[in-house]
Amino acid sequence: MVKINLPDSDLTLSNIVWCSHLEKRIQREAHQGHRGLVAWLTGLSGSGKSTIAQFVDEGLSRAGFQTIVLDGDNLRHGLCKDLGFSIADRNENVRRVSEVSRLFLEQGFIVLVALVSPIRETRDQVKHSFAESDFIEIHCKCSLSICRERDPKGLYAKAENGKIPEFTGVSSPYEEPLSPSLILHTSDESVEDSATRLLQMIVNQVKIERS
Repeated sequence: MVKINLPDSDLTLSNIVWCSHLEKRIQREAHQGHRGLVAWLTGLSGSGKSTIAQFVDEGLSRAGFQTIVLDGDNLRHGLCKDLGFSIADRNENVRRVSEVSRLFLEQGFIVLVALVSPIRETRDQVKHSFAESDFIEIHCKCSLSICRERDPKGLYAKAENGKIPEFTGVSSPYEEPLSPSLILHTSDESVEDSATRLLQMIVNQVKIERS
């Protein structure tokens, strides 16, 4: 059973008090006219996660929504630069990204996470750590053969030549979600069509009903 463990620390939970921003979040959401949400895009490298997230971010931003994209590659340049690609490090990567997502959610943002996050149990732990109305899981479903053909970053070729160890889909597993909120069949549909479907789902979920 995979567990996400907090790093060892001299500080115990008894010495740490969570700074709650519930009222601030409610006020922000009322002011901006929409709720916060974490939309977690998972899938193989080359399945379109980052591209779709950027399209959706642009569309939401133009419509006046407060959004941010947390892209796995970008975060590995800073916050997660100390992590490798073992299963344990991947799970820690997911944990860190989920905690950053939570901080932005508390400020009323729509958070678009684009992260391979290959282990199902780890993703499920993240999902269940959020309120049901605050989190959606999106599977960018694309065949491995298509991802290899696209190989936009040249990663599959490097992995198959032994230059990248523990690469998802080649030498490390990817476990598909069993019941995602939305499946985007990115082998067959265009980026624009996938982004439009996700954007509409998000708008429907975050809209605030006025009395």
